[in-house]
Amino acid sequence: ILTILGNSAVLATAVKRSSLLKSPELLTVNLAVADMGMALSMYPLAIASAWNHAWLGGDASCAYYALMGFLFGVCSMMTLCAMAVIRFLVTNSPKSNSNKITKNTVCILIAFIWLYSLLWAILPLLGWGYYGPEPFGISCTIAWSKFHNSSNGFSFILSMFLLCTVLPALTIVACYLGIAWKVHKAYQEIQNIDRIPNAAKLEKKLTLMAVLISVGFLSSWTPYAAASFWSIFNSSDSLQPVVTLLPCLFAKSSTAYNPVIYYIFSKTFRCEVRKLQCCCGWRLPYFSSDSCAEHPVPSTWGG
Repeated sequence: ILTILGNSAVLATAVKRSSLLKSPELLTVNLAVADMGMALSMYPLAIASAWNHAWLGGDASCAYYALMGFLFGVCSMMTLCAMAVIRFLVTNSPKSNSNKITKNTVCILIAFIWLYSLLWAILPLLGWGYYGPEPFGISCTIAWSKFHNSSNGFSFILSMFLLCTVLPALTIVACYLGIAWKVHKAYQEIQNIDRIPNAAKLEKKLTLMAVLISVGFLSSWTPYAAASFWSIFNSSDSLQPVVTLLPCLFAKSSTAYNPVIYYIFSKTFRCEVRKLQCCCGWRLPYFSSDSCAEHPVPSTWGG
């Protein structure tokens, strides 16, 4: 529910402000689409299986569920990687070159991300790697435990781990360390000025927001990755069902974090959400949209 409501607000805001969206913000929209896709295609089946105390359906539904999870998971990871690279390029480029990243360029990048994710998702269906049920039996994913004595499966896991996890994660960390150093040097240069320029404040806020989105995603998936890799080299029976279940649930909760981060850090997004509340006939008691009308805000709200 949180995932659908939050990301629906992100997408509705993006549609409403489509003419004002900047190129990097399209990646924020793509991240919301991936989160929504995961919630709509996977969660109902997993919830129904949980109530049933066993997986509903056979091998076909299991393969479908695992494929959707792999597709949207890799898409989210690569989108975060692209966001980090673009923020790094924008931060380290002169203002005259900062607009060279056009919407067409970002759209091509998004298309490549989806094709790349789809390729990795269908490889197990083509014979490289396997899909199977989780140890706790109410969801499906890559069949980690089948890779003990399989060179085919192990090569798939190793390649996927390097190209879909390690390299994107290292790229994200390297880009944000570079951005942090650039912002630190910029603040040192203006430390003798009484008033910090608004552009510098906005740059710092956007960078912090992007870092939190990436940290939230990586930290929520790290326990699941650790439990999965334990299953590669050890019997899945060595882990209690709850030990494999909790990391899985924590990983899936990552789809609900991003709209909360946008709401906290973006005044524009807060105002648009409050306007949506008024249009839908409901409003939160602690918020008022009056301040949005009185105080215009910058157009940038994501990415």
